Amino acid sequence: MDWFFWVIIGVIGVAIIIAGIIITIDGRRQRQLEAEARPELEPTEAEPPVVAPVDVPVGEEPAVVDAEPVPPAAEPEAEPAPVPTEPAIDEPEAPTSRWARLRRRLATSNNALARALGDLLSADKIDDEVWDDFETTLITSDLGVGPTTELTEALRKELAIDGVADPERAKKVLRTELLKLVDPTLDRSLNLTPANEGDPAVVLVVGVNGTGKTTTVGKLARVLVAEGKSVVLGAADTFRAAAAEQLATWGERVGVETVRSDEGADPASVAFDAVAKGVDTGVDVVIVDTAGRLHTKTGLMDELGKVKRVIEKKAPVTEVLLVLDATTGQNGMTQARIFAEVVDVTGIVLTKLDGSAKGGIVIQVQRELGVPVKLVGLGEGVDDLAPFDPEGFVQGILGE
Repeated sequence: MDWFFWVIIGVIGVAIIIAGIIITIDGRRQRQLEAEARPELEPTEAEPPVVAPVDVPVGEEPAVVDAEPVPPAAEPEAEPAPVPTEPAIDEPEAPTSRWARLRRRLATSNNALARALGDLLSADKIDDEVWDDFETTLITSDLGVGPTTELTEALRKELAIDGVADPERAKKVLRTELLKLVDPTLDRSLNLTPANEGDPAVVLVVGVNGTGKTTTVGKLARVLVAEGKSVVLGAADTFRAAAAEQLATWGERVGVETVRSDEGADPASVAFDAVAKGVDTGVDVVIVDTAGRLHTKTGLMDELGKVKRVIEKKAPVTEVLLVLDATTGQNGMTQARIFAEVVDVTGIVLTKLDGSAKGGIVIQVQRELGVPVKLVGLGEGVDDLAPFDPEGFVQGILGE
C-alpha cells in the first residue's frame, strides 16, 4: 500500500502548485483592474532644484545673486483708431479741351439761328420771299430786330455781288458777318485781379430762380481750380431750401471751402463772412452765390444791392456775373436790364445754350447791356461750362 500513499502525496502536491498559479494570476488581474479604475493623477509641479549651500566666511554677508528679471506679460495691442477719410475730389477737365467739346455739342444742337443760315445756303434761288423767311427766323431766334436788319442787309449786299453759286463762298460771307455781330474785340476774360494787394478777387453771381445760378457757381469753381487757383465759396442764397447744401457739395467735389449759415440768415452777413475768410486764408478768388430774386420784387433787388455794398466793406467786388437762361428770350432781356441797374453787371453767363436754345440772344444781350458774354453752359455735366469763344460759337452754329 506504499505506492498508494505516494500517489496521494503527489496528487496533493500538484493541486497545491496549480492553486498557487491560479492565485498568482488572479492577483495580477485584480491589480490591473484596480489600476484601470483609479483616475489619473494630475502631474505635480517639479520641485525647485536644491541649491547647495555656499560656504561664507564668518562675519560676511552672503553675496546676493541677481536673478534674471522676468519680462511682464505683453499686453494685447489696442486696435488703431479709424482714420477719417477725405471726401473724394473730382479732377476737373482741362480748360483747353472744354470749349472744343462744347462747340461740337453746339454744332449738333437744334439751333434756330443755325437752321436759318442753313436754309439760306441751301436755297436754289434767293428771292425776296427767301429773305423775308430768313429775317423772321433770325428774329424768332432772339437775335433782335436791330442785329437781324444789319445781318440781312450785309448778306444781301455781299451775295448780290458774288451770288450763291459757290456755297463755300456764301458760307464764308455768313461767318464774317456773324462774327462782326458777336464782336470778338470785347474783353471776355474774368477780372480776377484783386483791387488791393493781399485781397482776393471777389466774384458776385446774380440771377433769377431757375437759371442754374448755384450750379454755375459750382462749375465756375471747377474751372478756376483746373487753372490752379485757390477758391472759397460763399452760400449767400439763404432763402432757398438746401441751396447751401447744394453749393457745399460742389465745393467738396473740387476741394474748396464753403462759408454758409442757417436758412433764413442775413445774406449780406454770409457774403461778408465769406470774403473775410478769403482775406484771412489768402485765397485767390471768393465766389458769392446770391438768392434767385425775381426782378419784379423791388425790395429784394434793393437787398441785392446791399449785399454788394456790405461785401465791399471788406474787399472790392471785381466781377459781377449775371446768369441768364438762353431759352427765356425777351424775358431774359428784361431781367438783364434790371439787374444791370442794381449791381453794375460786368459779364454774362448764358446757360442752356443747347438743344432748343436760341443762340441769337448772345448778340442781343451784348447789344442791350454793353457787356460781353463771358461764359456759356451747354449741358448739365459738371464740366459743361467754358469761357465763351466768339469764333468757336460762330463755327458751331454753322456746323463747321
